[in-house]
Amino acid sequence: MLPADASRSSSSSRSSRISSTSASDSEASGSTSSTETTSRLDPRIISDAIIGLSDGLTVPFALTAGLSTLSSTRVVIFAGLAELTAGAISMGLGGYLAAKSEEESYKATLNDTRRAVACGFVDAVTSIKEVFEPYDLPPALSEDLAYHLSKSPTLVQFLMQFQHNTPEPAATRAITSGLTIACGYFLGGLLPLLPYFMVGQDEVMLALRWSFVFMAVSLFAFGYSKTCFVSGWRGGKNVWAGSRAGLQMMLVGGAAATCAMSLVQAFDSLAS
Repeated sequence: MLPADASRSSSSSRSSRISSTSASDSEASGSTSSTETTSRLDPRIISDAIIGLSDGLTVPFALTAGLSTLSSTRVVIFAGLAELTAGAISMGLGGYLAAKSEEESYKATLNDTRRAVACGFVDAVTSIKEVFEPYDLPPALSEDLAYHLSKSPTLVQFLMQFQHNTPEPAATRAITSGLTIACGYFLGGLLPLLPYFMVGQDEVMLALRWSFVFMAVSLFAFGYSKTCFVSGWRGGKNVWAGSRAGLQMMLVGGAAATCAMSLVQAFDSLAS
């Protein structure tokens, strides 16, 4: 091959490598940007919503079913709304206080870690090696990483994240948790009350039957959705798992309503 041909072939190969590299970089940047633009809900928000909805779909339903034996829609509506309000406030405060306690625990651990690192109570290199030990890294690489991180200004954050397993909570975590649980409880508990607004004052048993229908559908849909949201919506295995969770929610809600009705009837008979 002539030198001119060799230079042309080498330059063409270099240009092809550069073009392929730029194309792969553009694809990677495009996938990264698409990933960044795709927003997902915080799993903690989903967990709080499930807690609020699960209690809201069960407790007020059992209460309204039990009070239906008193044969007055006004009693059911007023007592149900009172329970919804009190329950939503109580559940929301519980979620808020739980999130605040997590935040205080994180701050206490962070301050202890900062003092230990500043005073030399913690051997940074040894602590970092212990973090990497389960990953079976080569000793030389582990030494280099430990030495580099021990001199890094982000050493405290590294120890908090990987040694103490305590990621920093969001600043609005407590308020978001409380509001999510409270709203989930109120919305879930409002469903069994809706039929009582649509019938006459003496048609409480008709409202009860419609309430059972509403709640059977709602409990099944809730159990199915919360399971398939995690495991997936497609495939026979996922469909069966969601259906089983929906049936379990229906059984729990039905059992709670039956027990409440039986107790109210028993107390009413004893009082009369």
